[in-house]
Amino acid sequence: MLLMANVALADPAPQPDEINRLLADRGLLARIGDVSGKVEAKASELVLNAMTFLGVPYKRGGTSAETGFDCSGFVRAIYEQTAGLVLPRKASEQAATSQKIDRSDLQPGDLVFFNTMRRAFSHVGIYIGDGKFIHSPKPGAEVRVESLSLSYWARRFDGARRVPVDTAASDTP
Repeated sequence: MLLMANVALADPAPQPDEINRLLADRGLLARIGDVSGKVEAKASELVLNAMTFLGVPYKRGGTSAETGFDCSGFVRAIYEQTAGLVLPRKASEQAATSQKIDRSDLQPGDLVFFNTMRRAFSHVGIYIGDGKFIHSPKPGAEVRVESLSLSYWARRFDGARRVPVDTAASDTP
């Protein structure tokens, strides 16, 4: 026996054109575009700045190009220099203060985390696009670009995070 229920139909959802018209009428469409453009520009700036440090040696506890970087010191320095944003010192703290995102949503400037020391979020790098990230990997190595698909990194991938957009975008005039 098939039971039929009376279903109250709500007004259909507004169509995208109606939403865009409303946003445009209130001057919000341009503001959304401005914020989006600022975020994209800041992400490009982050990646370009990070690339200037290729070859800087790893140093445990390091926080500058002059002395060398460890992974979280590198990420912290790039965000501070580029966005004026001071991230926490440790990779695990950087993970805790950023927004979790799906790997499929990665965008340049996002943070990628790895379990390299038998604990969550023990290593961090900056996603640069095209499945690659830049980081300061280990003693005896230098800041370099690597692929997330390399078996070492793929097995240890611990998640992706995004530094809050309003914070990253607020520094841009």
